[in-house]
Amino acid sequence: MSRGSPIPETVTLHVPFLVVKRGGRKEMQLPEGGTYSRRSDNTLVKALARAFRWKRMLELGDFATIAELAEREGIAPSYMTRVLRLTLLAPDIVEAILDGKAPDVTLVRVLEPFPAEWERQYLSICAIKSNA
Repeated sequence: MSRGSPIPETVTLHVPFLVVKRGGRKEMQLPEGGTYSRRSDNTLVKALARAFRWKRMLELGDFATIAELAEREGIAPSYMTRVLRLTLLAPDIVEAILDGKAPDVTLVRVLEPFPAEWERQYLSICAIKSNA
């Protein structure tokens, strides 16, 4: 287009893809060689943020016990304890979740017991597909 050409009001793109179900969610699957940015799971990202915020509040002494903090937050101490365990996830798993590269990892899945060793966590939790 030359500089003086009008900009079209409508642009049509044709992108071949399939819609597949994964873990009860629909996901777009591109043909071989195709890539796209995955969107992060907002529920899981929010839980991670809460876990690290709660951990910081406990470490700073804002609350003496998990029970006190849970009461202030208006949630059950047992749930808070399970969410706080997310702070023990391996950094590469947390990064993959935040980057949206962990499509098969859900909040329900990470709230289940997982190994403390980072290498074993990856095998236990992750069906994470590295898109690096």
